[in-house]
Amino acid sequence: MQYYRPNNFPPVVKNLLIINVLFFIGSLTLSHRFFIEGLENHGLNAILGLWPVQTPFFKPYQLFTHMFSHANLGHIFFNMFGLWMFGKILENLWGAKRFLFFYIACGLGAAFVHLTVQYITGSPVYAVGASGAVMGIFVAFGYLFPNTQLYLMFIPIPIKAKYVMIGLVALDLFGGFAQISGDNIAHFAHLGGALTGFIIVLFWNKTNRRTLY
Repeated sequence: MQYYRPNNFPPVVKNLLIINVLFFIGSLTLSHRFFIEGLENHGLNAILGLWPVQTPFFKPYQLFTHMFSHANLGHIFFNMFGLWMFGKILENLWGAKRFLFFYIACGLGAAFVHLTVQYITGSPVYAVGASGAVMGIFVAFGYLFPNTQLYLMFIPIPIKAKYVMIGLVALDLFGGFAQISGDNIAHFAHLGGALTGFIIVLFWNKTNRRTLY
């Protein structure tokens, strides 16, 4: 019998981590060389971030570049930790090509929902971060491994993955509709990534109902 050892750094996850870190370093070191007229204080992220389509700053390439840009060290750390923690499991399960498709699709789904909400509300701010794609990964993990016990910070008991993922979605629903002052999280982008991830994994796994339980 051959023993199979899952890869802790499968190729797509590894390269996504590297690309995100390089983008972050670039945003710290090169921002003074790149800026949009009138937005000099925003630096490189103002060019790479996803602007609302109703603003003159929106560019189609931002649909992709915003996924690799982050606002600060905490932002990139938690996104990359989530990508590594759960993404490596999905890539080992699906393979590199399918996982890369899934990740990009969730990021684009997050962007579409976010832009739609911004267009309706007239919001003038841009968004950065891999959170939408990572939320798709969270939801896929919760769907495929629903009874996996997870430990969360400040909670001393394990919680099943399906309840953790439902809780994350519920928090984003609340945050998105509550519109709390000072909250700069793109909740609807998270929800768009989660919805896209759920639809894709449901389609891929439609013949395997065992993962629902």
